[in-house]
Amino acid sequence: MKLVVPKELLPGEQRVALVPSELARLAPAGVEVAVEHGAGDLALYTDEDYEAAGAELVGDRSALFDGADLVAKVLPPTIAEVDDLPEGVSLLSFLAPSAHLDLVRRLVDRKITAFSFELVPRISRAQEMDALSSQSTVAGYRAVLIAANKLTKFFPLFMTAAGTVPPARVLVLGAGVAGLQAIATARRLGAVVSAYDVRPAAREEVKSVGATFLELGLESQEGAGGYAAEQSDEFLARQQEVIATHVAASDVVITTAAVPGGRAPLLVSTSMVSRMRPGSVIVDLAAASGGNCELTDDGEEVIWDGVHIIGAPELASSMPTSASSLYARNVSSFVRLLVKDGKLAPDFADEIVDKSAVTISGSVHHEQTRLALEERDT
Repeated sequence: MKLVVPKELLPGEQRVALVPSELARLAPAGVEVAVEHGAGDLALYTDEDYEAAGAELVGDRSALFDGADLVAKVLPPTIAEVDDLPEGVSLLSFLAPSAHLDLVRRLVDRKITAFSFELVPRISRAQEMDALSSQSTVAGYRAVLIAANKLTKFFPLFMTAAGTVPPARVLVLGAGVAGLQAIATARRLGAVVSAYDVRPAAREEVKSVGATFLELGLESQEGAGGYAAEQSDEFLARQQEVIATHVAASDVVITTAAVPGGRAPLLVSTSMVSRMRPGSVIVDLAAASGGNCELTDDGEEVIWDGVHIIGAPELASSMPTSASSLYARNVSSFVRLLVKDGKLAPDFADEIVDKSAVTISGSVHHEQTRLALEERDT
C-alpha cells in the first residue's frame, strides 16, 4: 500500500502530515511512504530525515501521486489539488466538510474516498486518532504565550524590595482540550486562572488543572460526543450578562468555545470589551468559525478602547515541529486501521472508519454533509 505525503500549499501552513519517526510504525503493516521534496522543511524535518527512515522522496508533484493508494494531508485540499489526485484514490486530512461543500462535490466527481479528522468519534479506541485534540493542545498552549507576550504586566506574583506585583488574572471561556491546556499553561506562568464551560463535565476538569470554575447558575448545555450544544438566543443573552463582570476583571481572556459544524457562540460582546482595562488581551481561538468575541477579525489584531483582540488562526501551525509530530501519530494510527494484509481495505463496519468517511467512491457518505449539499443545490 502506497501512502503519499505532499507539501502543504496554503501560505503560512508549516505543518506536515507525517514525520520520519512514524514510518517505523507503518512499515510492519506493509505501508510504503512517498514524500514530496521539502514537505517537512518548515517543520524542521528534512528530506534526509525521511530518506533515512525509509521514505521515497519525489520532486515532481505529478509523479508523486503515481500508484498512490492514500494521500495524507493536514489542511483541506484546494479544488486544484483535488484535480491533481488520481481518480479513485483515498484521502485523509482535516476537511471541515460542512464549510467546504464545493470541495466535497469535487471529491465526489473524482470518486475519491475521503476521511476527515473532524469526524473521528470521541471514543476510547480512537484516542490515538483524535487530531482535533492533538492540535488543540498546541493551540491552547500557544494562545497563552501570545497573551503573555502582548500583556504589559507580569503573569506571576512578584514580591520585591520595590513592592508587591499582583499576578495577572486570566479567564478561559471553553474548557475543552484547548481550554484546559490554556489553563494549565497560564497556571505554570503564575497567573490566577478562572474558567467557564456550559458542559457539566468541565467543572471537575477545570478544577483538576488548578483553576476556579465560574458558577453562573445556568442550566448545562452539552451535545453529542462531549461537545457543547448550540445554544438558544435566550441562553446566550443570560450567559453574556453573567460573564460580563468576570471579563471586565480579567487581564487576559482566552476563548475556545466551538460548535462542530456551526458558528462559534458569541461570548464576549463589544460592551464587555469596553469594560476591560486598557492593555488587556483577548485571544480568540474560535476566530475561523466566526469568533467568540464580537470584535474578532480572523487572522488580525484589533485594538478597541485599548484592549487587544487577537483572532488566532491555526495556532498549531505556529509550532510546526511539535504539532506535526502529534498529528503524524494520529495519521499513522488511522492508516493502520485502514490497512489489512498490506493493502488499503477500509472496513466500514468499524465505527471509526464509518463515521470519519465524508465521501466513498463517488457518493457522499456523511449524512450532515449530504443534507447540506442537497439544501444548497435546491
